[in-house]
Amino acid sequence: MLLGNDYIATGHYARVEYDKKIGRYLLKKAKDSSKDQTYVLYTLTQQQLQRILFPLGDMLKSQVRALAEEKGLVNAKKPESQDICFVIDDDYAGFLKNVMGVKSEPGDFIDREGNKVGRHKGLIHYTLGQRRGLNIGFGRRMYVVGIDNESNTVTLGGSDDLLNRKLVATDINLILFDKLEGPMEVTVKTRYKQPETPAAIRPTRNGNILVEFKEPQRAVTPGQAVVFYDGDIVVGGGTIIRGEKNEKDI
Repeated sequence: MLLGNDYIATGHYARVEYDKKIGRYLLKKAKDSSKDQTYVLYTLTQQQLQRILFPLGDMLKSQVRALAEEKGLVNAKKPESQDICFVIDDDYAGFLKNVMGVKSEPGDFIDREGNKVGRHKGLIHYTLGQRRGLNIGFGRRMYVVGIDNESNTVTLGGSDDLLNRKLVATDINLILFDKLEGPMEVTVKTRYKQPETPAAIRPTRNGNILVEFKEPQRAVTPGQAVVFYDGDIVVGGGTIIRGEKNEKDI
């Protein structure tokens, strides 16, 4: 080991088990489903899972707090952190601009037909599905349904324009097995706090994975993770390339 240790322990809410039948380490959901963090851990490899410990995985958050209070820890009653803890005042655009040095110039709002309908203040201020903060009136609710870095445009549309029946994921990491050989029924998450939804996954010819939802899903966002589950077991996951709204193959 690089640090000279046999194991590393983290405070993530997740579990690791070794399955003798298949000879693999499994990443499993935490006992406390409300705190489960497997969505952000899907990239772990077999080598890493072999050396990692999740001591909180079999505990409820209430039990962790009680234990912390018993030990006199100062953070025993610390409020829950709901968002990224190092972003001050939840100002994500300010963090990207002032800390990360991301440049974001104003550009055009456009509609689904490509017509200019207003001006935006920079792409870092918007995300798919966003309705508030557009500062432009249409007489009906409009949402961010597309963001294009090349043209520096933000596309606005209705709620139905956010629905996707499929997505394609790349940079795949599988935990349950080395390779997805054919179609598989799973549940998936495309956001950390999103409830799982039934879907079918299948490999594509170029090594990506196609996800077909049983019911259309809202605001599938390129660049975010999609994670596949088989019950409590993490099958694996990848990075979303794009969503598809129709029934055709991708």
